[in-house]
Amino acid sequence: MTPAKLALRIPTRLDRRRVAEAGLVAIAALAVGVLAIAILEGPQIGILDASPVFLIAVVAVGARYGTLPALATGIGAFVLYDLLFINPRLNLAVSDPREWLDLVLLLVVAVAVGRLASLGASRAEQAGRLAREAQALFAVSRLLSTTSLAGAAPAIVERLARDASMDRVWIGQTAGTRERTLADTDAGAPSPGAVTVSTLVRTPDDEPARWVRSHVPSGERPAGPDSRTTASVALYRVRMEADGTVRGSLWAVRARAAGEPTREETRLLALAADQIGQAMRGEQLAAEATEAEVARRGEAVKSALLDSVSHDLRTPLASIRAATGSLIDPAVTWTAERRRAAALGIDAEAERLDRLVTSVLDLSRIEGGSLHPELEVFDLATIVEPVVERVRSASDARPVEVAIPDDLPLVRVDAVLLDQVVSNLLENAVRYAPAPAPIRVVARSIEPDGVELVVEDGGPGVPSETRARLFEKFYRVGRRDEGSRRGLGIGLSVVLGMVEAMHGSVRAETADLGGLAVRVVLPAAPAPPLEAQPGSDPGDRSGARVGNRADPPAEPTTADRSSG
Repeated sequence: MTPAKLALRIPTRLDRRRVAEAGLVAIAALAVGVLAIAILEGPQIGILDASPVFLIAVVAVGARYGTLPALATGIGAFVLYDLLFINPRLNLAVSDPREWLDLVLLLVVAVAVGRLASLGASRAEQAGRLAREAQALFAVSRLLSTTSLAGAAPAIVERLARDASMDRVWIGQTAGTRERTLADTDAGAPSPGAVTVSTLVRTPDDEPARWVRSHVPSGERPAGPDSRTTASVALYRVRMEADGTVRGSLWAVRARAAGEPTREETRLLALAADQIGQAMRGEQLAAEATEAEVARRGEAVKSALLDSVSHDLRTPLASIRAATGSLIDPAVTWTAERRRAAALGIDAEAERLDRLVTSVLDLSRIEGGSLHPELEVFDLATIVEPVVERVRSASDARPVEVAIPDDLPLVRVDAVLLDQVVSNLLENAVRYAPAPAPIRVVARSIEPDGVELVVEDGGPGVPSETRARLFEKFYRVGRRDEGSRRGLGIGLSVVLGMVEAMHGSVRAETADLGGLAVRVVLPAAPAPPLEAQPGSDPGDRSGARVGNRADPPAEPTTADRSSG
């Protein structure tokens, strides 16, 4: 430790009011001491030397006001005891040499006691300041760790303004060539446009940082409409750096009469600026990681889409071109039966191509948020049964068992979307559960106000470790016998998006038949009142003003619904 650090720290500028207060307290303490010594050395008590009483006054003044007032009190006690209690009295001369020893001992002890009392008080005060500094830094760290920088910044500047004794604090984050205000204790007020600022200069090793007053370039001045320099206000700046890059500045304003920030206040501002800079760096890294992940997933989706489109769209196109090429080839002789078979094949491949394109468009609508269902009350059977018949006819009369109770509650759904949902589920079951595996469609009521529709099959099923990924885009469960007709892998993704748009839910599990079961939960709706007609059966639902089995709605298609 250098001698300068061991030397007594004598302030260069004292508060006049505090000096006057210390003087009055010292005078009062000495007066009380004189009175007490007079009583103790009086004829009633007769103590020969009661000078240690003055030590109480020295300790009291030193503990409250520091070393210099304590020294002054000790010297005053020496002089007063010499004048009032040493013969000859009211004279600084001392007749008895032994009394000189008492006076010198009083002075030395008074100075030592005053110094110790002052050091104890200053260390207690320093410990309190360090505790407050630690609490403030902990609060800043906790705010930054529990919420985003934008959310924590207002509370941080309020805390720094209070604990660093600043009139105003704000955080400026670098944005291009200037700084934008992230948080301000006096938001809306014009920023001081001072051309000079006290900037905190960091020093190597353990040397304390220091404030250096310098001119601020116009490009680095805090933004604000007020460009005047205020002589009574001092502007302070702490650069916030991380990884060698300046992320912004921590600005503070206080009255010049208050002096420069203390060492504790300076350290608090510096450490807070470091934490804020690291938080800015962390958010930048998080944003870059998010962008990289988005880009990675986007590339993965593009690759999967291109892979699927290049295979699944080219396959029906190749079949259509081959059939049409044969039809227009004059060298090929066609019978009426073969020509009809070729036309049916072209129609089937065109229909498959249409379904693929429709699925891609549906997925884009779901992801783009443009899918707006028109919810109405329907009898579930009126939507499910036509879809089952359509799938049966398209899969060579594949048997599909349907079990929908007559007393099933009505559902509040979009008929077009639900038609597409059931179609995708049945086509998925037909594709992955080849004949003679059974397929079953079951519906039942669930409490408190839902209807569950289950499409299950008796196929090979799906491994439990891959079942959670069934509803991901472009995910396909590989099969050895799938050949060239793999599918895009978005059918169940479309099902999930459409069902959630209708405020329902979907999950996949092992079916009672042994294969895969997809359970769709739809919101139930109370049955509307039936219009009474002569001779009508009150239990008959054929007269309801909703879709019903006696009067099924026209088969809806997704193309009938605009994107909203």
